[in-house]
Amino acid sequence: MDILLATFTTLFSVVNPFGAMPVFLSLTESDTAAERANIGLKACLSVLAVLSVSFFAGQYVLNFFGINIHHLRIAGGILLMRSAFDLLTPGGNRTKVSQETIEASREKDDISFTPLAMPMLSGPGAIAVCISLYTKKLTYGDMGLIFAGFVLVALAVYIILMSSLRLTRFLGRPGLAALARIMGFITLAIGVNFIMTAIKALFVD
Repeated sequence: MDILLATFTTLFSVVNPFGAMPVFLSLTESDTAAERANIGLKACLSVLAVLSVSFFAGQYVLNFFGINIHHLRIAGGILLMRSAFDLLTPGGNRTKVSQETIEASREKDDISFTPLAMPMLSGPGAIAVCISLYTKKLTYGDMGLIFAGFVLVALAVYIILMSSLRLTRFLGRPGLAALARIMGFITLAIGVNFIMTAIKALFVD
């Protein structure tokens, strides 16, 4: 259960579905409730697929390019810290996609994969976290629990996206800003942990 909870809490703060709510509402404002639900479901299935592929195949990609897992953790930690500072800085950029990309997405028939699933929800930070979760010491049971964590994250993302209109009205702009700072602080702590763990492992080796 420790593995399941650690996977869920770590990835949930990095995926940060609350940050995707304004863009999701903006891009689906002319859609019906059924169409919005369909887009949200496909986006969450895409998130689950990206996280799973990153976890199960990421190590092979690293081996192919000769990249040490600890080096990836340091790079991922820096990336997470940068994203965290964006969330913590008042007036900072709190979206993972540019305004031009959002405007271009309005012309697309399906926004579930891009830009919603990638890069807004399962971006480089989430992918780096998933790859870093894989170690040779994991048993099949551990891998099953990690995958279950991915499923819980995708389910939480779907629930939040489907409740985004009510949550936005309830929290308001100040509430969303406060929530962004909380998620940013947690993400910053995860990034620091990634870097310190990797540096410690490199020195021990």
